[in-house]
Amino acid sequence: MKILIINQNRQLGIAGFWSGWSGLSLLVMCLLFTASSAPAQNGGEQTVTRRIQQLTDAMTRVQAQVEDSERQLAIMKKQLEELQMEMAQGRKYPAAGQQTPELASESVSASLTAAVNDLREQEAVTESQIATHEQDKVESESKYPVRITGMLLLNAFANQGAVDVPATPTMALPGSGNAGASLRQTVVGVDAEGPHLFGARSYADLRADFYGSTGTSSGESSASYYNYTAPLRLRTAHAGLQWDQVEAYFSLDRPILSPNAPDSLTAVAVPALAWSGNLWTWNPQAGVNGYFRGINARGLELQAALIDTADAPLTVQASSSNSAGSTSIPASNAEQSSRPGVEARIAALGSMHNEDRDDIGVGGYFAPHHSALDGGYDYDSWAATFDERLLLPARLQLTGNVYRGSALGGLGAGGYKDFAYDQTNTGKYYFRALDDAGGWAQLKERFSERLEANGAFGIDNVFARQLRPYFLPTDPLVYNLARNRTYTGNVIYSPSTYLLFSFEYRHIESVPVTGDAAISNIFGVAAGYKF
Repeated sequence: MKILIINQNRQLGIAGFWSGWSGLSLLVMCLLFTASSAPAQNGGEQTVTRRIQQLTDAMTRVQAQVEDSERQLAIMKKQLEELQMEMAQGRKYPAAGQQTPELASESVSASLTAAVNDLREQEAVTESQIATHEQDKVESESKYPVRITGMLLLNAFANQGAVDVPATPTMALPGSGNAGASLRQTVVGVDAEGPHLFGARSYADLRADFYGSTGTSSGESSASYYNYTAPLRLRTAHAGLQWDQVEAYFSLDRPILSPNAPDSLTAVAVPALAWSGNLWTWNPQAGVNGYFRGINARGLELQAALIDTADAPLTVQASSSNSAGSTSIPASNAEQSSRPGVEARIAALGSMHNEDRDDIGVGGYFAPHHSALDGGYDYDSWAATFDERLLLPARLQLTGNVYRGSALGGLGAGGYKDFAYDQTNTGKYYFRALDDAGGWAQLKERFSERLEANGAFGIDNVFARQLRPYFLPTDPLVYNLARNRTYTGNVIYSPSTYLLFSFEYRHIESVPVTGDAAISNIFGVAAGYKF
């Protein structure tokens, strides 16, 4: 009797579902009528056609799911009828290996219950998809689709040992630890799609957070890299035209030499392994990407861009001290050279169709610089890089990037500086651009779609023999920093698409050119809500 009741309720649920289906069909007919009677405007027709196509696709998916549900119900009805016939025949002595009618009834009942629950879950997902299509969208002046995204992020930390910035440490300092919590790593963003131009799809997006300078931490001037008088800070931005195999764009983002980034939910405002081997800084760029198909769905990616490289934090302080009393914003050392930087990368792609693929790439970077110290010094910033992302057995993934170059503070290397300098008693400057080498690697284990674990190591190493002649015992550690090393591990759990939780441990070793290393152990937890 319980089985029959479940079946009847299921039929009622299907009837209600068909009622909702009829309402949706009526809504589509109204939209079609409205679109046909509206004035003939190119932008409006494209928008209505796109929405009608979205609703048509949704209805096709719903119809397929309903037909699948009907087939499953027919199979369950047949199984129920056979079970009732067997019970009516009163088979008390089953053959060897067969179940008794009572056990068979319990088994079929459990199967039917599980199937009904699955169907209910499918209906809930379908109704959610339909509701998503029917909800109000953000409207822009251009009438093209605009989407608001972001993540509300809370992170709490306990630092055993002093660091440069408590909430987002990148360097260890001598001294005692601290603890606290912050919401300043919250990120908001906008994604937009525009008209087709020259046969290409146009797009734009930007991301901002609340990590601008508030003037409450003296360490921020050397660690947060971009600092504003207001808390809101522009992080990244992109705009471009995308064809099938070519993309032209301009952006504010990490250099194309460093396409990958370590995973972390506690290091968002300043990315994980920053100043420890991760070339992360966001700089204005304009470039072109080309994709070429190879054998067995493999491909080749070619990238080239112009880049306006910002000064490293200590380079900014050196320029400011040299032009004391000036209220204007000085041009960066790259801008003073009057020539843009260039960068290029070539990568072998494991697949042209799947973003979760093997990638191996090599790159190069060159940018002329000019410093106004003591009448002017010219120096060049350059780098050679290698990056990889490899999918390994047992759901493992290895990702990393290594580099060798000079004057790389503007890209997030070099211990916060492009060069070292010293002024003698006679007023003469000694100046040298610093060579640098480093990189990072991360091993990811994805246990499921909801749970993953990451372990990573990064190091940035300024050549000590070049820095040692400029060492002063009275200078802060950051001026004499020769090596910055970070070990980190975290677990990220996502119980649903929009909720994220993480626990992370970080060990930072900052080594001056002379003296003992400063060490700090950081324990952090984070909770995020994506919208």
